[in-house]
Parts: sequence; C-alpha cells; structure tokens
Amino acid sequence: MNVQRLHQVAQRAEDLERAAAFYRDMLGLTHVATYDPPGLAFFDLGNTRLLIERGAPSALLYVEVGDIDAEYAALGGAGVELSEAPHMIFKDDDGTFGPAGTEEWMAFFKDSEGNLVGLVERRQAA
Repeated sequence: MNVQRLHQVAQRAEDLERAAAFYRDMLGLTHVATYDPPGLAFFDLGNTRLLIERGAPSALLYVEVGDIDAEYAALGGAGVELSEAPHMIFKDDDGTFGPAGTEEWMAFFKDSEGNLVGLVERRQAA
C-alpha cells in the first residue's frame, strides 16, 4: 500500500441541515455539495474532504487556526458550547513537527451535533 494523503473525514450528524449550517456559517468551511437522500453534506477542509453524514460515527476533528484565543472567544460569543480553553499541549523543542521551539496549543468545543472538535495553533514560544 502507498497512501498518498488523507482523502476524507466523516463526522456524525443527527440533523443534516443544522450540522451543515454549523460547519458553513460557524466554522466558515466551503460547502461543496449535499446529497439528501442519503444524508451527506461535503465541505472543503484544507484540501481534505469533510463529510457530514447522517448516521456516521463521531470523529474527533482538529482544525488549525491562526489565533486560537480569538477563535475560541468568537465561538463562545456565538453561543457555541465550549469544552476546554486554549492551553499548551507540548513544546516541540526538537522541531519534529515544524520549527524547533514551537508550542502546540489546543482548545475544544462541541459542534451542533454534540461532537467534540479541537482547535489547534502552533506558535513560537514566548
């Protein structure tokens, strides 16, 4: 097997219209297509296809943002259920995932369907 790249991630939706509106309007993803039936909505998530699917199992998505604090605050201000405030997960001293000394920060919220979603920011150490 020679895997080239991640092609698609599926996320559970109980209410397809509500979930599609959340990912389009709240997260600003580009809606590509909806097929209902059978209950599928496709979005572009950084050149990976995100499938919002009625009946799919829940996945844990991590989406990269430029300013985790501002994005987390904006989600809270819009009434989104916040789960975990921004915090540093690790400091990449060796440069394993990018420039040495970069910190990886994460925060978590729930989407319209109750799925946990992570925000990720990689930032230079203070």
